[in-house]
Amino acid sequence: MRYSAWTIFKEGISGNGGWKPMWREPEPKGEYDIVVVGAGHGMATGYYLAKEFGCRSVAVLEKGWLGSGNIGRNTTIVRSNYMLPENQPFYELSLKLWEGLEQELNFNVMVSQRGIINLCHSDAQRDAFARRGNAMRLSGADAELLDRDGVRRLCPFLNFDNARFPITGGLWQKRGGTVRHDAVAWGYARAADGLGVDLVQNCEVTGFLISNGTCAGVETTRGLIKAKKVGVAVAGSSGRVMSLAGMRLPIESHVLQAFVSEGLKPALPGVLTFGAGHFYVSQSDKGGLVFGGDIDGYNSYAQRGNLPTLEDVCEGGMALMPMIGRTRLLRMWGGLVDMSMDGSPFIDRTHVEGLYFNGGWNYGGFKATPASGYCFAHLIARDSPHPVAAGMRLDRFRQGAAIDEKGAGAQPNLH
Repeated sequence: MRYSAWTIFKEGISGNGGWKPMWREPEPKGEYDIVVVGAGHGMATGYYLAKEFGCRSVAVLEKGWLGSGNIGRNTTIVRSNYMLPENQPFYELSLKLWEGLEQELNFNVMVSQRGIINLCHSDAQRDAFARRGNAMRLSGADAELLDRDGVRRLCPFLNFDNARFPITGGLWQKRGGTVRHDAVAWGYARAADGLGVDLVQNCEVTGFLISNGTCAGVETTRGLIKAKKVGVAVAGSSGRVMSLAGMRLPIESHVLQAFVSEGLKPALPGVLTFGAGHFYVSQSDKGGLVFGGDIDGYNSYAQRGNLPTLEDVCEGGMALMPMIGRTRLLRMWGGLVDMSMDGSPFIDRTHVEGLYFNGGWNYGGFKATPASGYCFAHLIARDSPHPVAAGMRLDRFRQGAAIDEKGAGAQPNLH
């Protein structure tokens, strides 16, 4: 069924009895050409494998239900304001894919390009943002350096004269914004299903079929599934799943909390980030403030956080805009993020023939979903990396080719 205004009208006057399920609930087959583990980036991978590379015998396996992982546990921000050449073209490709995704999938994923402003609080930080903005422009992205008055015109409610953290300007990307997180999973699943991809939910991988250095499939809670190629894209569960293949990754898993306030009248023009602490916030279509901050400071596989991080995040919000002080918190949740040692991701083949890995997304996994799926599909289908993901190698630490975008990894100096 193709969605359109005419379809809505026709179903509305006929009792809405003609709507069909968005995807099938197939039983897993005994064998596929390609199996992708994880239905976040993996769901996008399955779609692009079918659409762009003509792969029809594809299964995407999800441990829980669709959207139960990080794809549905984030703060919905999309942007391409990176600096290093190994990252910036990749995230710009992702933002371009976001811009045409609704038309491509025939699904409303609620792309809202309201812009993102990274606030700066010192001259040195302003100069660093100018450098990043120039790097963005070199890759074809948009970037505008705002002075104090420019930020005030967009956000007059901010605490510009904070004694400790005065706002001196900001870096503005107008094309950044937000996307409905779970709708992305639904849209990709529906489109992939229409191309013949099997989405198998409640199917946990418990092992890999590896013989003589070659992966021939996976063991799951729903039986043995053979495959010529296996791709793994399981975010914060990367270390645990890849250990089943005898691999130890340069990744640590941490909880990243997100929060939503009660509904408020429209206040924020887009996404704001606090440059003197770790706090980022946007406003949903329902009026709630959606915000987050630092990862919890300990390793965990739990999708829940702790109160000290909540306190730290709220302190950052109050320092930035005291007007939210009486706002009540509506709900909170935790995503499980895979923190690499240099703060940048991996899309690469492993030393096991036929086994591919996608992970290490740190704070940036959701915004990367389209490009990650496209580049991972390219790698699996053609056995060669996509040009914009060529630097995201698993062996880069051994080769001395770290991509130290921000040093926002798992702080290996503390171990």
